[in-house]
Amino acid sequence: MDTFLIAFDLVGTFVFAISGAAVGVRNRLDLFGVLVLSFAAATSGGIARDVLIGATPPVALVNWQYLAVACLAGLITFYRDAAIEKLRNPVQMFDAAGLALFAVSGALKALEFGLGPVSATLLGMLSGIGGGIARDVLVARTPVIFQSDLYAVAALAGAAAVVAGHALALPLAPVVVAGAILCFGLRYMAIRHGWRLPVADHREP
Repeated sequence: MDTFLIAFDLVGTFVFAISGAAVGVRNRLDLFGVLVLSFAAATSGGIARDVLIGATPPVALVNWQYLAVACLAGLITFYRDAAIEKLRNPVQMFDAAGLALFAVSGALKALEFGLGPVSATLLGMLSGIGGGIARDVLVARTPVIFQSDLYAVAALAGAAAVVAGHALALPLAPVVVAGAILCFGLRYMAIRHGWRLPVADHREP
């Protein structure tokens, strides 16, 4: 389980770091700024999760691989920005992939630490959305979760699928893959087809 979690975490770290670095490049930050943004986007959700479940110090701060993976993704994005931008909506796509990977790995780690189904689902969601919040706040833009896009809801659905599979004692690998696909699929459809949550219809008296 530990090896599986670390592998998922590192893959999620890489793709989230690319999304953070891409935002940094678009905001014309220098190399150090891009690397800081890539690390913040890649690790903030996991750090928040680890602190809340008592897994301290957070693994992203004691395992050098997380810093190395985040910096590698940042350097690739900084020096090969043109290649990254050729992808359709690169920040959103990498962000969606990171959201899915961290949502399922966060739920798994919460279950491993003995949390109940509801708490594990919420921790999985937090793991997924934390990096995007940190990235957006650092560049002074409204975090995606406060907009009407299916973002936190997608992470919640992916984490819930993992928790449900665990409760039913289903094989781990298919459950994790299904949860990640569900989360990524919802987020992709929101990006591609404009799926949104209802917005409050506030009118001035």
